[in-house]
Amino acid sequence: MTQALALPTISAVGSIDAYIQAARQVPMLTEEQEFALATRFREESDLDAARQLVLSHLRLVISVSRGYLGYGLPHADLIQEGNIGLMKAVKRFDPGRGVRLVSFAIHWIKAEIHEYVLKNWRMVKLATTKAQRKLFFNLRSMKANRDALGPVQVADIAQRLNVKADEVMEMDTRLSGHDTAFDAQADDDEAFVPAAYLADHSSEPVHVLEGRARDRLHSDGLQNALGSLDPRSRRIVEARWLTEENPATLHDLAGEFSVSAERIRQIEVKAMQKMRANLAPLVANT
Repeated sequence: MTQALALPTISAVGSIDAYIQAARQVPMLTEEQEFALATRFREESDLDAARQLVLSHLRLVISVSRGYLGYGLPHADLIQEGNIGLMKAVKRFDPGRGVRLVSFAIHWIKAEIHEYVLKNWRMVKLATTKAQRKLFFNLRSMKANRDALGPVQVADIAQRLNVKADEVMEMDTRLSGHDTAFDAQADDDEAFVPAAYLADHSSEPVHVLEGRARDRLHSDGLQNALGSLDPRSRRIVEARWLTEENPATLHDLAGEFSVSAERIRQIEVKAMQKMRANLAPLVANT
């Protein structure tokens, strides 16, 4: 659009409730009216026609935006971002294709709201791939309730969304988390808050030297504990617990060793018990 459309904003109307009521009062367009307005805008750059198209679809943005209220972001902001997507849709809409604007616009509205959520929500860093974004936006609706997911649900969601089971569990844990206040409330001096634990003595020379010695002991102890395992058990422990990127799943290792996932789990449990027994004296002395 060559100019900004004079569209009502929530701040101009006074409140989100008043805005929603105003949007609902705008009459919906018939197919013939929509075609005529879209043609005028496309062929004559008629901004008044574009404005009428946008106003008649504000209720669609309000409806779509409600689906994103679970991320803790202001409804007013979600609506405003959705309106940007609606205006982009009107600008690109071709009435000659025989598709109603509502079907064409919903993609642009959701895309704009998605970007807003990902940029502003506290878990944005988890949704870095297309599959993770799909998980981010669908996990809430796929859960039967607010309880933690069980193994069967995790496996089902992972398969349906083409992501790893551990990614589903991690996303569920983080989506279920709550923010912690940095400072205590004025009437709650005993509450746990991060501000009370900011003092850092770890950089003092004595602590640095002690930490380095402890790290060396733990590193040597870990290598000795791993050395006490048979090759298969050591491979399972290293692949499951000592790999920083893409740790192996039970099913991955079951395929590698041609046994069941349950057998891999049993071997892992016994290996970890043996390692703990070897590390016990070291832990007791540190």
